[in-house]
Amino acid sequence: MKKLILATILLFSTSVHAEKGHIADDAMIYVHNGPSNQYRIITRIPSGSAVDILKRDPKTKYVQIRMPKGRIGWVEPTAVDPGDSISVRLPKLQSSLEESQITVAEQAAKIETLQSESGGMREKNQLLTSEVAELNATIKELNFKIESSDESNLMRWFTHGGLVALGGVILGLILPYFPKRRKRKDEWF
Repeated sequence: MKKLILATILLFSTSVHAEKGHIADDAMIYVHNGPSNQYRIITRIPSGSAVDILKRDPKTKYVQIRMPKGRIGWVEPTAVDPGDSISVRLPKLQSSLEESQITVAEQAAKIETLQSESGGMREKNQLLTSEVAELNATIKELNFKIESSDESNLMRWFTHGGLVALGGVILGLILPYFPKRRKRKDEWF
């Protein structure tokens, strides 16, 4: 009775500290009753089977495992790998690969769209650059015309002013020679 209680306590205490693992993916492994190959073989377990790693024997390095149906046994240390087996990881990896391929295809389409837009933007940029160059040339030409028209306007004003002044001088010289008009003598004043 004490042994049964002790075994039950041991069983529950080891399940608390169990580590996920799996049988190596390359062979069918024999499970022994104790921590070496000197113990009786109790079963075989196929590769890739999920197991719980309970503990390791310090002397023989054999690993105590709990099999999928709850049975406990010992296997060689090289027969057990931690984590999930390839048969469990493979579907996850395949779905991840499919998602990645979809993402890559979407990104390739986006890249192609952006490259075509970039080509259009380059053409627009070249057109706008040529328009800017033409407009700058027009601005320079108009500035030159404005400067030259300012000078010509200034010369015109000087010329007109000079002609008015000359006409005034001539008129001033000629006017004294015109006969003066005599004033009528009116009786009213």
